[in-house]
Amino acid sequence: MMKNDIQMLGELLIKRRHKIAESVHADRMEGVAMTQAEKNEFQKIEPRIMEIRAEFITLFGEALTEHDNRNKTIEKMKQWGKETGDYFFKLGAPLDEALKDTSYYRNYIWKSIKEEATIQGMSAETIFDVIEIIDPLLDHAVYYFSLTYVQSHQNMLEQAKSAFLELSVPIVPLIKGTGVLPLIGNIDTERARLLMEETLSQAVKLKLEHLIMDVSGVMIVDTMVADQLFKVIDALTLLGVTTILTGIRPEVAQTMVDLGLNLDKIKVKGNLHQAFMDIQAL
Repeated sequence: MMKNDIQMLGELLIKRRHKIAESVHADRMEGVAMTQAEKNEFQKIEPRIMEIRAEFITLFGEALTEHDNRNKTIEKMKQWGKETGDYFFKLGAPLDEALKDTSYYRNYIWKSIKEEATIQGMSAETIFDVIEIIDPLLDHAVYYFSLTYVQSHQNMLEQAKSAFLELSVPIVPLIKGTGVLPLIGNIDTERARLLMEETLSQAVKLKLEHLIMDVSGVMIVDTMVADQLFKVIDALTLLGVTTILTGIRPEVAQTMVDLGLNLDKIKVKGNLHQAFMDIQAL
């Protein structure tokens, strides 16, 4: 009998999913300040949000009607959390604002269950069994929603960083066969790897014979940075590209000397003009 009562409550949630979703939505959006332009934009996505809300309610209904298959229910909730977390991230909704929906779902789901349980005279044991199903499931939904949202955010940051790094390795063509690579900022391991890949790729693409590598914007030169720069220069040499290093500031020069770095095999000029004049003379 208890099993039938739980299934009955599940069927009730599924049947009333749109009504519950509307109540959650109305209560959640009450008092949310929006400009007219924001309201117009929100109206475009509102039908999809209502579908998401109804789908969420349905999952809880199915969890009760199929409460013997807990793993299947958790898997469905996991999928919902991933899809919805990514969707709300792409909408630009702050995570803390999105998570405020949780209390509204909890309130209206339990309100519907309480009303039906009272009408049907269901036992306290049934209610406790329902609690043991719904509350952990809601926690799973919040976890997977938040996890996916954060992962989407991290992916965006990584993509932005990659785009920035690519822009930070620009070879500017000067004349046919000659280009300049202005390096600015710190060179970490990741940027050093990209420096190697992008420099060689662009050197071939631009059919360079000479490359002026200007390091006036590099604040710190340690053994790792110097080693990476030398590796890039050696690789360019194998491609038939002569590299001239320019823009070494006095404090950087002193550091390089203190580190015992050997620059005998590298062409060094004081500035871009000197390097360019040297290339023209060739």
